[in-house]
Amino acid sequence: MAIADVAEYAHLTDSDLDALAAALDDIRRDVEASRGARDRTYIRRTINFQRALEVASRLTIATTKGRRGWWLGTLGLAAAKSIENMEIAHNVGHGQWDWMNDPEIHSTTWEWDMAGLSSQWRYSHNYRHHVNTNVVGVDDDLGYGVLRVTRDQEWNPSYLFAPLRSVLLALGFEWGIALHDLYSEHERADNDVPKSEHNRALLRKIGRQMGKDYALFPALSLKRWRRTLGANVTANVLRNIWAYVVICCGHFADGAEKFEPETLENETKAEWYLRQMLGSANFDAGPVMAFMSGNLCYQIEHHLFPDLPSNRYAEIATRVRALCTTYDLPYTTGHLIKQYLMTVRTVCTLALPDRFTENGFRPPRLRVEQLQQVRAVS
Repeated sequence: MAIADVAEYAHLTDSDLDALAAALDDIRRDVEASRGARDRTYIRRTINFQRALEVASRLTIATTKGRRGWWLGTLGLAAAKSIENMEIAHNVGHGQWDWMNDPEIHSTTWEWDMAGLSSQWRYSHNYRHHVNTNVVGVDDDLGYGVLRVTRDQEWNPSYLFAPLRSVLLALGFEWGIALHDLYSEHERADNDVPKSEHNRALLRKIGRQMGKDYALFPALSLKRWRRTLGANVTANVLRNIWAYVVICCGHFADGAEKFEPETLENETKAEWYLRQMLGSANFDAGPVMAFMSGNLCYQIEHHLFPDLPSNRYAEIATRVRALCTTYDLPYTTGHLIKQYLMTVRTVCTLALPDRFTENGFRPPRLRVEQLQQVRAVS
C-alpha cells in the first residue's frame, strides 16, 4: 500500500531527518563548489562524440551494401539517438549545465531529437514528476495513465490491456511522451496559453522531426531511400525501447515505494529528500551502460539532485549509499534485466482485478520493513 507518513515508515526521528538532510545538502554544496573545467569538457566531448557517431552511422547506412553495413549503421544511429535523448537532452533539460552560461547547452534552448517538445516535457517532467515523485494520483508518470503499477491505483477494465499497452508504449515511447507532455500542458493551472496553441506547437515539432528522419535523409539517399528510411524507423524504435526500459526500472521495480497525496501536505525538504530515496530505484551498470542510460542507472541520485551534472552521479552514489547504511534505509538496486522483469511482472499482474491476484502477488519485503519488525519484537 502507498505510504502516508514517510518519516514514520522509514523509522526516522526528527533529528535523524535533519541530520540526513544536512548530509545531503553537504553533498550538493561539495559538487556545486567543484564544478568546473572537467565537467565542461565532459559535456562538450559528449555532444561532439554523439554528433560524430550520428554522422558516421548515417554515412554507413547510405554508402555500404548488404545487411551487415545496414545493421552497423542502424545500431550506431540508435546509439547516437539514445545518447542525445538521455545523456544530453534529458540532463540539459534539467538545467544540469545551466551554470556554464553556454547559450547552446542550456535548458531553455536545447531541442531534443524526439517527437515531443522539450518545453512541454520540462514542465511535465521537472515539475509534475520530480516534485511529486510516485505520489498516487499526483505524479502523472506513475504508469503514464495507461499502466497500473500499484494497487493504490483503482482497477478498471481498461487495465486488462495494460500488457499490450506496455509493448506499444515501448515501441512508440517518444510518441507516448509527446502526448503525455501535451496533456500536462493542457492541465497546467497557471497556463494562459490556449490548448490549441500547444497543439499547433507540438504538430510543428512533429512535422520537423518526421520531415528530417522520414523525408530529408531518405531523399538525400536518392535510389537507396528505402534503405535509409528503414534504418531511421528501426533506430527510432530501438531508442524508444531502450529509453522505456531504463525509465521503467527507475520507479516501477520492486522497492520503489508509492505515496499517498497527504505526504505532500507541509512536506519539509528533509521529507522530500527521503521520499525521493524511497520512491526511486537504481540498476547496476558499468561506465558504458551508465553513459548509454544518461546515468539514470543512478535514479536515486538523480532524484535527489536532478540539476547536478550527470557525470558526477557515480561519486555521489558512494556517499548516498553510505547514508542509507547509516540510517538503515533501503538502497534499491539490481541487475537491469532483473529490475525490468519486476516491472513486467507488476504490470501483467495488476492488469487483473485484485480479487484474482491479491493472495498470489507479494513484492519482496524491503529492508526497512524487516527492520521495523525486528525493532517491534525487541
